[in-house]
Amino acid sequence: MSKKGATAKLMQRGLRLPQLRLMIALEDTGQISGAATQMGMTQPAASRLLAELEKTSRVKLYQRHARGILLTEAGQILARRARATLHDLDSAFEDIALLNSGARGLVRIGTVTGPGLEIVLPIIREIRVIYPEIEFNVLVDTSDKLAEALLGHDLDFYLGRLPASLDPRAVTLRRIGTEPISLAVRQGHPLLRHDSLSLADCLAYDWVMQAPGGLMRLTAETYLLERGLRPPARVLSTSSLLLTLGLISDTNAIAPIATSVAELYTSASRLGSTIRTLDLPEDIQVAAYSLICRRETEQSPAVRKVLAQIEQRLDQMPLSGVSS
Repeated sequence: MSKKGATAKLMQRGLRLPQLRLMIALEDTGQISGAATQMGMTQPAASRLLAELEKTSRVKLYQRHARGILLTEAGQILARRARATLHDLDSAFEDIALLNSGARGLVRIGTVTGPGLEIVLPIIREIRVIYPEIEFNVLVDTSDKLAEALLGHDLDFYLGRLPASLDPRAVTLRRIGTEPISLAVRQGHPLLRHDSLSLADCLAYDWVMQAPGGLMRLTAETYLLERGLRPPARVLSTSSLLLTLGLISDTNAIAPIATSVAELYTSASRLGSTIRTLDLPEDIQVAAYSLICRRETEQSPAVRKVLAQIEQRLDQMPLSGVSS
């Protein structure tokens, strides 16, 4: 039986949208009472809807346990498909609303740090002038977290890398370029007085980096090893940029951070803090990042407008910005 035929049969047997929304709420909360509250109904009403859905689908959708409920494999499939289906329906109604009221809507963007400053921030400034009613929700995180949010329909697209855990068949990808790294230190750091500074000189100091296995840390360590140098002997691990900047501001520690972030904190015309970058002849760059979208998902008009602006900006980027 085709998917359309199966759906029609389910509709004929009484499948309703509130039941699909209830399955999503059930997956989110893990409790019938919590799902009922999220749906604005009583628990008995929610239990009745779920019982009717199981009868309609002719399969067990959840099991009870001491702390609530657990979706069966069939229930997980239904909840995931329901989330995607209702998202597409929401996009359809947003299309209709935009036709009547002009360009407005919510655009959810994910990004790693460097592209967030170099691409996303300027685009948001431009869009706010052209389409002031478009709202933005920007998530800055690691690529694996962004990929998870994208497939969970919590992001419309992201600028980052394709993690090994993500099925490439589920996304579209436009390669953008590498992300340069700078070594940041405090103003007045002893290394700033060196006339011909080398990476070897930096290894006598503490370093502040991501936890082992983090992309930026792995890049820095690999770069050192490839040049016959040992990774730093003393490392404080943290994923917090705020803590990293605080540590290097108060100590002689060194931190590899995205060059765009370093420029934000060192430029007198921007934040102009007491952070400085070391003048090294070596060029350290993180692996290339891309613009990544879900495949076969109807984007809202607002998302399409923002994507078009990003694509236009990428087309105008110099070749050095997209080299490997």
